[in-house]
Amino acid sequence: MRRILVIEDNRDLAFGLRNNLEIEGYEVETAATGKAGLEALARMPPDLVILDLMLPELDGFRVLRSLRQQGFSNRVLVLTAKGEEADKVRALRMGADDYVTKPFGLLELLARVEALLRRHHGYCGHEDDLTGIQRFGTIEVDPAARKVSRAKHSIDLSPKEFDLLLALLRARGAVVSRLQLLREVWGYSAAVVSRTVDTHVAELRRKLEEDPASPRHIITVRKTGYRIQP
Repeated sequence: MRRILVIEDNRDLAFGLRNNLEIEGYEVETAATGKAGLEALARMPPDLVILDLMLPELDGFRVLRSLRQQGFSNRVLVLTAKGEEADKVRALRMGADDYVTKPFGLLELLARVEALLRRHHGYCGHEDDLTGIQRFGTIEVDPAARKVSRAKHSIDLSPKEFDLLLALLRARGAVVSRLQLLREVWGYSAAVVSRTVDTHVAELRRKLEEDPASPRHIITVRKTGYRIQP
């Protein structure tokens, strides 16, 4: 049975999440503070952490940084206040795998949990479709080693950023829609509405493009999706 740790100080919300996740067949533990969450995680690491960012004493960002520094490599889904885009980006840069904004729909959250856990043991995509080193501009991508460099300097990508990059590279210059990327990289269904793709693309540009504001290689195709341009 997959284990989920919910770190959330709103007792009613934590209770509701626990009930609905248990109905879906997960084993669930809750913690009301960041410190209690880290203690629970140390006792028995879960397969997934659902982490509120606005926690007393030790906020969610500090919890996220701490658990990643301690070597926790499983999935983390953060809960953020509606409209706080900067918090979402900051959480992704610190190692979160995805985010849900409050207030959120239960079905969307359950879909995201399911998708993240399907990839609990790593990306299940099609790296074997890409043979050898892939290049565009000054970027080199080694799919087998999951390494990226820019002008011979190593670039640190999160697992999801790397998976997204591979999905774009597999299209070999063709446009890939946001829905295709959600399905391939995150495993989401058409029912899930998400800006996850756009946020991760922005991070890829920040790390790989010389001028992220005017990208030369990771191109937006208006009202459609994205493509890689050599």
